[in-house]
Amino acid sequence: MRYNIPVTEEFEDRAREALAQPKNVGEMNDADSVGTVGSPDCGDMLRMWLKFTEKDGKKVIDRASFQAFGCQTAIAVASMATELLKGKTPEEARDLKPDELSGELGPLPPMKIHCGQLVEQALKSALDGKDAPQKKTTETLARKLHSAPSQKIKIIPLEDGEDN
Repeated sequence: MRYNIPVTEEFEDRAREALAQPKNVGEMNDADSVGTVGSPDCGDMLRMWLKFTEKDGKKVIDRASFQAFGCQTAIAVASMATELLKGKTPEEARDLKPDELSGELGPLPPMKIHCGQLVEQALKSALDGKDAPQKKTTETLARKLHSAPSQKIKIIPLEDGEDN
């Protein structure tokens, strides 16, 4: 396993690059399966769409896409993971660990391991078909987050000198 690695400039550069041009972002209207994980209370949510095809008599992932809210590292990991998943069987995809899903980002620093776990959980949710779409389109995370706030928010202005 590749855990307990400190944040390095190299990791930050790769994560920044992945965030600048994330791949496979957005809904997939013709998805065969959808998985959603996270909590609107803490702000980290991730939804992953999977489209399967048949290759050499096996069911494999043809395409994967995602939407994420919250952690930027989760966005970078999801982007890498959606590329990594292409051509994998559901069994091969299920066996991928969070540190493997991070792909070219490399090992995740200890405080970012939860980002890889979020992507892993969304993938497993999609593979289990827990959020499988029942109609042509699925609800977006943005719509879901805005439709029913879980609590009231009170905005309190800072006094001069308190923003340090």
